Parts: sequence; C-alpha cells; structure tokens
Amino acid sequence: MSWKAREGAILVWVAMILAIPAVACAQNSVVESDRMIVEGEKLLPRTGIGAVPGLFVGHATLNERPTGCTVILTPDGAVAGVDVRGGAPSTRDTELMDPANLVQAAHGIVLSGGSTFGLAAADGASRFLEERGFGLVFGGVTIPVVSAAILFDLSVGDPSIRPGPECGYEAAANAMRAGGPVAEGSVGAGAGATVGKLRGMDRAMKGGIGTASIELSDGLIVAAIVAVNAVGDVLDPATGRVIAGVRDDENRLADARQLLREGQSPADLPIRNTTIGVVATNARLTQAEATRVARMAQDGLARAISPTHTPYDGDTIFSLATGSLEGQADVLTIGALAADMVAEAILRGVMAAEGVDGIPSVADLGKR
Repeated sequence: MSWKAREGAILVWVAMILAIPAVACAQNSVVESDRMIVEGEKLLPRTGIGAVPGLFVGHATLNERPTGCTVILTPDGAVAGVDVRGGAPSTRDTELMDPANLVQAAHGIVLSGGSTFGLAAADGASRFLEERGFGLVFGGVTIPVVSAAILFDLSVGDPSIRPGPECGYEAAANAMRAGGPVAEGSVGAGAGATVGKLRGMDRAMKGGIGTASIELSDGLIVAAIVAVNAVGDVLDPATGRVIAGVRDDENRLADARQLLREGQSPADLPIRNTTIGVVATNARLTQAEATRVARMAQDGLARAISPTHTPYDGDTIFSLATGSLEGQADVLTIGALAADMVAEAILRGVMAAEGVDGIPSVADLGKR
C-alpha cells in the first residue's frame, strides 16, 4: 500500500501519538539560521534533508544529560547504501546494504549518541514502524529494516545516561508529526557531540547536528544530515579557516593541522569521537549506485574536518534514494552534490550548537 493511500490512517495514529507523554526525551526548538556557507548554490534554508519527498526526520533529546538520537524514516522503503570509513565504528545492520545481499530497501536510519549503548535506539524506531505496518513482510510478519550508527558522547555528563529504545520511538514519532525545518545544533544525535579533541576534552569545542539540501532545475534534490563529533577541527572548505576545534592555552583556536605539523603528540584520543550522517536524494538508484553515492559523500568530511577518518573516529555515511524523480539518475552529479551537502551540514551543525559543561560553542568564542 502506498504512502498516499495511508494518509487517513496516519492522521489517526499521529493524533494518538501526540497524546503520549515523552518518557525521557524532548525535542528542542528549531534553530533560526539561514546562513549560507557554500556560495552560488540554491540551498533550501532551514529545510535540509526534509526536502526529499517520502523522507521524515525527527530528533529526541534526553533531559538528564546532553545526548539523544535522530531518526530518518522512509516508511515506503528507500534504496540504501553505506560507507564506513573511520577506524572505530559501531553500527547495526550495515551488511544488509551490501549490493550482493538480498534486502534492497531500508525503512529507517538511526543516528545516536551513547556509544554502543545507543544502538538500542534503533529498537524503538523499528517498533514504531512495525506497529504501523511499515516494513518487509515475511511469513505474515512485518519487519522494518532499520540500520543505525552511533557516536561517543559519554564524556559529556553522566555516562550512565544513554539513548535507548524509548528515545528511538520518540524520535520516530517526532519525525511523523514534524513539519517544515529540521532542527539543528545541540539536538538529537548532536546534543552531546564535540569536536577538536586532538589535545583532550578540556580543549574541545561543542559539535552538533546540521542539515543541508540543494534542488536543481530538473527537480533533482540532494540533501544531507550529519552529527559532528570529530577528533579533528571543523573547517570552512571555501576558505580553509578553522570554524571550531582544539583550543590553545589562551582559549583561541589552535589549528590541529599546525599542531600535527609541529609534531605535538595527540592526547586522550581513543573512543570519544565519530561523525555520522545520511545523504538522501529523490533520484532512482540501484543499491550499488547508492553505495557509490555514500562513498563520494565521505569527501564532504574530508573537506570540512581535519584530520578525519582517523583510527579514533567511526565515520559512517548512509545514503537513501526514494526514487520519486522520473528519469535516469546521474550518479556523478548526485555523489558530488552529496559531498557538498555533507560539508555544508557539518558547518551548520557546529555553527548552530550551544556550549555545555565548560565546552564552548562557536558562538561562545565569538566566531559567528
């Protein structure tokens, strides 16, 4: 049954969801920022990945400490690919996205804080979809395909507090009732994210989650959402200027590139990082093509984060193709634009972030 045919039923269960109190999560307000960093492109301000038809995004942020999860739903299914390039990843069901394997569709992607514990958030998103009849049917059982990736944010606040199934369920519910702009900054999977950890957490800055999209004249839409939690600094690829990153003794940006060239030994790096995200398009792609787009999208990390894909990051990018746009897909264009949108989303995420627990944001350092 198509998504449009289910609209009446959806209105009923959305009304029911609105009556459910949040157990452990609360959605933060939308960041009102139209800042355009990539010049000369037709960006869709404050809409981001939600601009792709058939795709729905929701955040849930824990009240007890800065952490949370972000759910990207494709209830009717989307062709999916993934590229895992960091040296310390933690993921769920990425093997299903191998073009050589049987399953060719995904119904949701979960990005979560909480390190490996945060993978449990995918259980909640899966339950949400199953209850509403979305998924693959095997033997009379509906099984949603929900993959996930996590980032390490246990160093911010009480590490015993992590996103779980309730957070994933709440984020999925928020996705289906949300409309308009996708919140950015210190929300969802970006709530506890940090960057610039080359010299330890006491010199780090606040990361966050950001999203960006572009629409071409032929109707092609390419978008990204990225939770930025890197060892490295965040750069503006247009200028090479450090936007957020490791700080020096005077609370100024030290520039990780310079520190590495001076031979300064990294400090306190392991298990505190990872940048994760999703790129999406309305084009029709095969699973092999979606995988290629995910690989090309990783270039956005390399442009906007330095260093990236380190042994201490679990950098993972998923790709989704909803297939609503008629015509032959141009994988070169889609992959190139996906990398652009990943870089844009990374910058937007740190620019919109709010400082917490002694970890300053870009705004705190007066770098807007």
